[in-house]
Amino acid sequence: MDRIIPITGKVNFSITLDPSVWIFDDRKVELEAYFSGTPVNQPKEEDDIQKISAYWDREIQEGAVFPPTLKTEKTFAKEKLLTGTFVMPLAPFLQNAEVLPDATTFVIVTENNDVEIPLEKAYDVILCFSKEGKPLKEDGPVHLYFGDGSNREHPITHVRQFIVR
Repeated sequence: MDRIIPITGKVNFSITLDPSVWIFDDRKVELEAYFSGTPVNQPKEEDDIQKISAYWDREIQEGAVFPPTLKTEKTFAKEKLLTGTFVMPLAPFLQNAEVLPDATTFVIVTENNDVEIPLEKAYDVILCFSKEGKPLKEDGPVHLYFGDGSNREHPITHVRQFIVR
């Protein structure tokens, strides 16, 4: 139960976050890619169009692709999951919780203290859940980074709960 992080307070729906399953979520992003300025949030339709376009470009250039090429690509993708450092944006979870209009503050409850930030800044927060392919067991379950990278060298660790006030 210490791996689950609740979002409570001034929300229509109190929800719980389980970072242990985020490795399977398509919204995850590599930490370095996030801070390098690589675009990470594309509209779903645009993303689908790009995937289809890439498929057809490949068909035209290489012809139909059969294994072992596809097998090699799958192995590479699996290796990336096993060795990567991944983050998840907090914004979709706040949107699902439906923050009440009178809320102004976001409280990050950690094992040692509480950190209060303006609610608007919470929508830019990213949560690191995997470092070098391993879950954050000792000081996790997540490390909290501000979207502007201001705490990149010293993220907030030992996160236990989020409270909207």
